[in-house]
Amino acid sequence: LLSCRLYCEEAKDPKRRSCQTVLAEALDIIVRSFAPILPHLAEEVFQYIPYKKGSEGVFRTGWINASSAWKKPGIEEAIEGACAMRDSFLGSISGKNSLEYEVIIVIEPGLLFELMEALQAEETSSVSQLNEIMMASQTTLLSELPKETPSDANIVKGTFLINLEGGDICEQSSYKVIARPIAKAKCPRCRRYTAESSSTPCPRCLQVLAAGKGST
Repeated sequence: LLSCRLYCEEAKDPKRRSCQTVLAEALDIIVRSFAPILPHLAEEVFQYIPYKKGSEGVFRTGWINASSAWKKPGIEEAIEGACAMRDSFLGSISGKNSLEYEVIIVIEPGLLFELMEALQAEETSSVSQLNEIMMASQTTLLSELPKETPSDANIVKGTFLINLEGGDICEQSSYKVIARPIAKAKCPRCRRYTAESSSTPCPRCLQVLAAGKGST
């Protein structure tokens, strides 16, 4: 997920910048956390941080105070739910390359479906947060099984317990995951199977490359 955002998106794309922000925040907290135990190492890492710091040394930064902006209701549950579905998907393909598949997630209308919609607004996407978590080339989010689903399709069923507001909102939802070999070609740039041919980048990569040429 990190490699795709960092190396495949445009330099100023919000997805790439948000990934860098999270990595910077994680590094800052980790360095300040182990500073009392490994002071010399922590100070050396701190001095090599490549962005502007609010202090000259790690021991002058004060104690860690996580910003309340990082706490968004429902996000943790959405990620955990998506990870549970990803585990179902990966388990169904027995160690094969997940990028060679497209995933269909079926969830009845309810809280879990709404949480997944927060990660993927479109019905089908190859660039959504949900698809990145699933580690597939394409993810489709539906509220009912497609009519063309073969009778012998490998459908993995599961449940996920949603617990919000300290237990005030509690709902157990069921889901189905279907993995199908994807029919598209491997993109030579991002390595996902989202291209029309193996010699041509996928639409997302073509857009990024065009934007890069336009800014030079």
